[in-house]
This record gives sequence, C-alpha cells and structure tokens, in this order.
Amino acid sequence: MGGSTSAARPGGIVSVMAVAGIVASLMQTLVVPLIAELPNLLSTTASNASWVITVTLLAGAVTTPVTGRLGDLYGKRLMMLVCSAPLIAGCVVCALAGSLTPMIIGRGLQGMGMGMIPLGISALRDLLPPERLGPSIALLSSSMGIGGALGLPIAAAVAEYASWRVLFWGSAVLSVLVAVLIWLLVPVTPGRASGRFDVAGVLGLGSGLVCLLLGVSKGADWGWTSGTTLGLLSVALVVLLLWGWWELRVKDPLVDLRVTARRQVLLTNLASIVVGFSMYAQALIVMQILQLPRPPATAWASRCWRPACGWPLPA
Repeated sequence: MGGSTSAARPGGIVSVMAVAGIVASLMQTLVVPLIAELPNLLSTTASNASWVITVTLLAGAVTTPVTGRLGDLYGKRLMMLVCSAPLIAGCVVCALAGSLTPMIIGRGLQGMGMGMIPLGISALRDLLPPERLGPSIALLSSSMGIGGALGLPIAAAVAEYASWRVLFWGSAVLSVLVAVLIWLLVPVTPGRASGRFDVAGVLGLGSGLVCLLLGVSKGADWGWTSGTTLGLLSVALVVLLLWGWWELRVKDPLVDLRVTARRQVLLTNLASIVVGFSMYAQALIVMQILQLPRPPATAWASRCWRPACGWPLPA
C-alpha cells in the first residue's frame, strides 16, 4: 500500500507536508482579490458575499480540532487524506457555482481542508528523527504564510486575465496532487490515543461560532440593537460558556482548555489572534481601498486647495 514503507525519506515527507500546508492555506486568500466583484458575480449583497471568506475560516476553526482528535485516534496520514476529499470537492463546487449558496458550501468544504496543517505538524513527530524535527516544524508552519501570500498575487493575475472559475479549477488540480503525494510518500501513522470522540464538544463549538460570526457579520444590516443580532450574540455567549463548562468536565475533551490556559500556550494563542487580525485586516481592507473608483479631478482639487496658496480651483 502507498505510504506504508518505513524507508520513506525524511526530506520527501517534509516536502509533501509543506506543499500540503501551502495549498491548504492558499484557500484562505484565494478570493480576496474578488471581494469587490463578488456581489455582482453571485447576485447578492456585500454583507452576504463576505461569507464567502468567513465560512472558510469558520469551517477551519471547527474542523481543525475535530480532525486533530480523529488523527490521534485513527492516524494522521489517514485524516490528511480525509481532509483532502472536502478540499477537492469544495474547489469543484466553487468552480461550478453561479449563486451565493453553492459558493458558500464550496468555500466551507475548502475550509475543512485546513486540518491538514496541524495534522502534518503532528505527524512529523511520529515520522522524523528528533534532530530534524525542529527545522521541519518551522518549515511547515511557515508554509501557512507562504500559501496565504501566494494566493493574493496569483488570484489577482488569474482574475484579471482569465475567468475567476480558473482559480478554483486550478486549486482542484493542486488539491488532487497533494492527495496523491500524501498517499505515495507519507508513511502510515497509526493512532496512538484512546477514548471516545467528543460529539457534544463539536456541536457546541460549531453552533457557538456560527451564531457569533453571523451576528457580527450581519449586525450592520439588521441593526446592532435589533432583536435578531442581540439574540444571536446572546445565544453565542451562552453556548460557548456551556461548551467551555462541558470541555472542562468531559473525560476526553475535543479541546483541552486546561492546556490552553497554560502561560506559554495562552500567550502564543493570543499572539496568533493579534497577527491574524492584522493580516486579514490589511489583506481585506487594503484590497478594497485599492479597487475604489478614482474621484474626479475637481473633487480632488476641492479637498486639497488652500486659500493661502492663491491658486484658483480648476474648472
């Protein structure tokens, strides 16, 4: 069977993991250059179109701990192959989409492929000698930034000179290539954990995040003091608090909150949140500002003219 040999080269394993990380993270920024055009392309509003990006991050946030836990139970390589299936399917669905709903479904499926990155990092601990572990994890972690950075110029160029659907067909080809490389070059990693899968934890985390992000993304349209917005935010708060209470008491939690509360882990996660906010703020906002129509010359002169200079306003 492919990937079952123990003689696999560490360099090949790390290369495959890095490529998988680049392709998975590429999906996050793939549609950023299309933000201004999405409402017209999908015949919807700007706030609804924003879910084309939000749903990918939401799906990744929910499924990453799920695939991580399943990887501990059934093997990392197996779950990496499982993650590649919705990644490929999501690319195809998006390429064929003509309206908002299938596009959101496809982008959600693409977000499920994000689990390949932490699974790959975890698999390296089982597959590599200790002296190569540190640099390899650093390389795989950097692939997230590389994929996100590559997504912006490549997507912009393709959208400018070809159909936007080419972005997703190309992503589907890359995703298939990653799945084949994992199958051929990554050895089998058997499950090392025991216990039960925390279904309630998955449902609590997913429903809480959906309510929170839906309330935040649609609050400007519905009104921040409307019953729908406040209701969703209240439900999110209650559900996430109950989810935290459950995770602290269940024997095999989906997310070990006691570990995340440790100083080293907590500070690392907080730093990651700040960096994530900064990265997506500049990627999303700057892209929209640069695509704004140029104001007329007279409007520019009216803003910049000063009476002290003695220059007349242009006609």
